[in-house]
Amino acid sequence: MNLFELTRALVDIDSTTNHEKNVGDYLFAHLSELSRRYTGRVERIPAEPNRNNIFASWSEPVVTLSTHMDTVPPFFGSREDGGFIWGRGACDAKGIIASMIAAAEKLLAEGARNLGLLFVVGEERNSAGAQAAAATPRGSRFLINGEPTENRLALGSKGALRYEIAAHGKLAHSAYPELGHSAIHTLLDVLQDIRQIPLPEDGLLGRSTLNVGTIEGGRAPNVVADEAEAEIMLRTVGDPAKIREAVSAATAGRAEAREVFYTPALQLAKLDGLPTTVVAFTTDIPSFEGTWGQPFLIGPGSIHVAHTAEERIPKKELSEAVDIYARMATQLLATGRSGS
Repeated sequence: MNLFELTRALVDIDSTTNHEKNVGDYLFAHLSELSRRYTGRVERIPAEPNRNNIFASWSEPVVTLSTHMDTVPPFFGSREDGGFIWGRGACDAKGIIASMIAAAEKLLAEGARNLGLLFVVGEERNSAGAQAAAATPRGSRFLINGEPTENRLALGSKGALRYEIAAHGKLAHSAYPELGHSAIHTLLDVLQDIRQIPLPEDGLLGRSTLNVGTIEGGRAPNVVADEAEAEIMLRTVGDPAKIREAVSAATAGRAEAREVFYTPALQLAKLDGLPTTVVAFTTDIPSFEGTWGQPFLIGPGSIHVAHTAEERIPKKELSEAVDIYARMATQLLATGRSGS
């Protein structure tokens, strides 16, 4: 199966977060054949019930290529034209999986060993797979993490801070609002105050950002709402202490702010010979906690089309990524250190 065929086969398996089993089984079978050919081993690393990471290795891994198997919803299958492969996960991150496997196969055929391939669950929600992998390291000294960076090495990535904001009210007939209290009105006021919070900036990573991602509540148009909830996501560039204080102040006495996820901003190493970039998204890298080695972040495709109905990956970048990953692994295996 060639690179483009493998990418499409992976895209055509629905693996939205919490439903990664089928794509994991497919990768386990595919990597088992590669392991047999080059005397390696493949295993499932449990992350949560019925959710497993897939890890393949040849000798003791020094360099591990890794990305995630899950995608955001909604699922839609693949199609192909002269320049692109389209479909959910095409660039985030199933094309990356395919290019990493192809790079490993290329290196193995040339006699390289001490390689690993690690594909994890849950990156799109809470990095459950990376956290499980961090608890079960395999001795790797370098981790090449794949996300869509247009094949440029990321020197930094923003962190993420996610909250659930819940407001409570009192039911009443909407003709007599004075008899109740609207949770929706309260929530809107709180969100407006949160949106006014001054956000930090960083010389490398740029400005922190805030997104109100979901909002729901109420019973009917003619009922004063007794409950309402929103999910917000901040992309952080440094210590989030002041943001946390400001969110607490904005919600105090009016709503409940539940912090449900945090991962820090990162500055990452250079590697000789690669163009560089800085990205605003976050990755699994912080959740690995360094247990799989010094991290690098690079992959084919554009983050600007990830998570959209137009998700696609350029075939040219897919092919180039195979050579990039192979060169990076060769350099790290040969020198035992980064070029930074």
